[in-house]
Amino acid sequence: MSVEKSNRDEPDFPQLIAKGPKVLLHDHLDGGLRPSTIVELAEISDYKNLPSDNIEKLSNWFHEGANRRDLDLYLETFTHTVGVMQDSYSCHRVAKECAEDLAQDGCVYAEVRFAPSLFTEKGLTVHEVIESVLSGFAEGSEETDLVIKTIITAMRTSSDSKLIAEAAVDFRNQGVVGFDIAGREVGYPPTDHLEAFQFLQRENFHFTIHAGEAFGLASIWEAVQFCGAERLGHGVRIVDDIEMDSSGKYKLGSLAAFIRDKRIPLELCPTSNIHTGAVQSLKEHPIQLLRNLGFRVTVNTDNRLMSDVSMTSELVALHETFGWDIDDFSWLTVNAMKSAFLPFDERIHLIENVIKPGWKDLSCK
Repeated sequence: MSVEKSNRDEPDFPQLIAKGPKVLLHDHLDGGLRPSTIVELAEISDYKNLPSDNIEKLSNWFHEGANRRDLDLYLETFTHTVGVMQDSYSCHRVAKECAEDLAQDGCVYAEVRFAPSLFTEKGLTVHEVIESVLSGFAEGSEETDLVIKTIITAMRTSSDSKLIAEAAVDFRNQGVVGFDIAGREVGYPPTDHLEAFQFLQRENFHFTIHAGEAFGLASIWEAVQFCGAERLGHGVRIVDDIEMDSSGKYKLGSLAAFIRDKRIPLELCPTSNIHTGAVQSLKEHPIQLLRNLGFRVTVNTDNRLMSDVSMTSELVALHETFGWDIDDFSWLTVNAMKSAFLPFDERIHLIENVIKPGWKDLSCK
């Protein structure tokens, strides 16, 4: 595949991309609320701490607050989304609207993650939170083409990851397909939660780990080699283990080579990676290099509200920056579906009957 190409420069190409069948593997529920819903839920729950109750001003506040090129600062914006999601109604509604929005964006498969412990401040149990979210996903995806599943997340700054992992397994046949740890990466290594990951391995349960976003190779190495991560949440810093020699050829270090050889998927989130300071611009993002070197690359939104993105906007940005086209997006979507925590036969069904035909139809237009 060429480094930069564009065989379509039609002004309606973004509209064409919008119609494509998309797969999303890395999206946070509490990072994708509608601003209008935040205002309404704050009023219902008597939450007084919003920076503004004007929808446009609130939207801008989230976007500007997230774009501070620092992960810890980026995470501060979640105070308010979490603050209005402390009862069953709000968890159900946010999940329902999430499914509706993803279906509207052309997603045919999505894994949306959330940390249930964050929504227990007013008395909900972890299991009640999960039940509310799952029922919201079911309602929001009804009568759409979207298959939506859930990844249950523990906070890496907390000590309850084993309990959260057990809760995830409890719901394995009800829509929960995986586990993750998220939150501040520096100072909170994956191995702090080794007991949870070992439990999940014994239970034959899938998990991904946020690693290589704000911290470098050590975090990725621990996630893969100590904890057994099947996918890497972000993983963008794997580029630190790739060097160019004097002849202009790229040389992979042992960790980068291992990840490529084992086909460990990278859940890349281009716009979010800029906002958290992992990269300085999309043009400098290593996604093109990683793709050309044969890594299992996927593209994701991370936090649709904070970064003001959708799957469509992320693909459009790749088209405008690197010249990626319909064939590239078909390849990218198949990559993501191959990497999903869905049973093999269901993945193959979506690839052969939905994804490939959907993008092929668009390539003929």
